[in-house]
Amino acid sequence: MTVLAVLIWAMTTSSPNSTAKTATSTAPTPAQVAQAEKAAAQKIAMGWMHTAKFLTTAPSLDFLPALNLPEFAFVGRSNAGKSTCINTLTQQHRLAFASKKPGRTQSINLFSLGKQGVTDAILADLPGYGYAAVPKADKLRWQRVMANYLMTRENLTAIVLMCDPRHGITELDEILLEVIRPRIEEGLKFLVVLTKSDKLNKTEAAKALSIMQLQAGGGEVRLFSALKKKGVDDVAHLLWQWAHPASAPATQVAEILPKTT
Repeated sequence: MTVLAVLIWAMTTSSPNSTAKTATSTAPTPAQVAQAEKAAAQKIAMGWMHTAKFLTTAPSLDFLPALNLPEFAFVGRSNAGKSTCINTLTQQHRLAFASKKPGRTQSINLFSLGKQGVTDAILADLPGYGYAAVPKADKLRWQRVMANYLMTRENLTAIVLMCDPRHGITELDEILLEVIRPRIEEGLKFLVVLTKSDKLNKTEAAKALSIMQLQAGGGEVRLFSALKKKGVDDVAHLLWQWAHPASAPATQVAEILPKTT
């Protein structure tokens, strides 16, 4: 376990009013070790997400730079909460621009991630789909652009699908899933983010999560609320793990804390 995790564990288990020191030390339980490691890892992941910076915008695939870095594509219906999700994860209010007219954003926006100025991953914000007010010709053009991107982008590492749990998977979401299914079977990561989960009570949230886990076809599913900050750390940590699969395991708490006598 990392030193940071040890500090978090110590702060959450020590009593502020304690003045006496015992002759022996109490070793943390496995549950405490796991909790501290998770908290430390999530803190690192959130710090990493906060480094996001605008990189470029591409009106078509021809304008996308060829990159050799893990790339995470955020997709979903208009008004599913995609821009809000990106802004919440990166702790930036207007990194991803949400148009007042849903469906009007028709470019792929790339954002770089990486500490100390070293980019190690890319976020791709794709246009929302399914908004009725968009002309049919524009819909068809962007459906082709998105399909080509999702099927051919070589450095694409994961697809993050925004879904409003009150509506579930729509017909257009189903079409997108069919497009990416071959790549998922080849190892492409897939995450469904159930946005606006604060609109559901506990029972409804559990039901929505269970249903989506069946529909996700082996992909990951997370409840998410930008308003209540629910699931934010968890999603950030998952993306961090996918971007850094070879990260060294944390040192165990037992190797750092004094042994009991």
